[in-house]
Amino acid sequence: MGRTTGLIASLEYPGRLIVIGAPREGGKAAIIYAITGRSPSSQARKLVLRDGGIWVQPTDEEILKKGNVDLLVYPAVLFDKAGIAVSNGKQTADVRDGLLPGADPVAVLSKALAAWDFEPDAPIFTPRISGCLVGGGAGLSVVLRGPSGETLRRAFEVALRPGEGRLVSTYEGPNADPLPVFGGEPRRVGLAGATAAETAETTYQDLAPAAAAKDFRVAVACVFVPLADPERIDVRIINRHERT
Repeated sequence: MGRTTGLIASLEYPGRLIVIGAPREGGKAAIIYAITGRSPSSQARKLVLRDGGIWVQPTDEEILKKGNVDLLVYPAVLFDKAGIAVSNGKQTADVRDGLLPGADPVAVLSKALAAWDFEPDAPIFTPRISGCLVGGGAGLSVVLRGPSGETLRRAFEVALRPGEGRLVSTYEGPNADPLPVFGGEPRRVGLAGATAAETAETTYQDLAPAAAAKDFRVAVACVFVPLADPERIDVRIINRHERT
């Protein structure tokens, strides 16, 4: 089992991240969704496969109440006959609703996110990151706060090249205050796993802390889908609180 990439391992605190790409075995697409958290309310979450997708749910209702529930509980991944939507918030449903056979992924994201702004968590103003697989193609989007407080909406096409993926995250990677938010274009990562389980495990290990550092990992999910048969979805979820 290889590592996904040195890039993910270098991110001390990426917040939430999305990777879309293709495993080395041809004919498939891959989506990775990962959560890291610093606060007790951010840590008190898990990923659950239910109701047509992968949902973020609380592990401790009382701790979770101390945070912003609207930003902490949401569908991270939603499956549809026309494709798959993924995001770090409730905008996932709007992306899913825009999936149509043969649609352009960048157009889907641009339309679905036209009314969405960055998260209202001053002073950080966390970006909303989203992605989709549709019509045999893929795309990623970042909605972030501009230097004058304006909303910047950016969407990118993702080429599905075997063994490669593109990554967006809410934060740049350093564990700093205030947290530096993600900027620029999606970053290239390698995808070495042959299955969803292998890729989820390598991503989880890549997010492990350096010696004596705090472990910010919360959960990782990976989805593999054959492009010729998109209903045959392979899903693996790793929740830190369930690890022994």
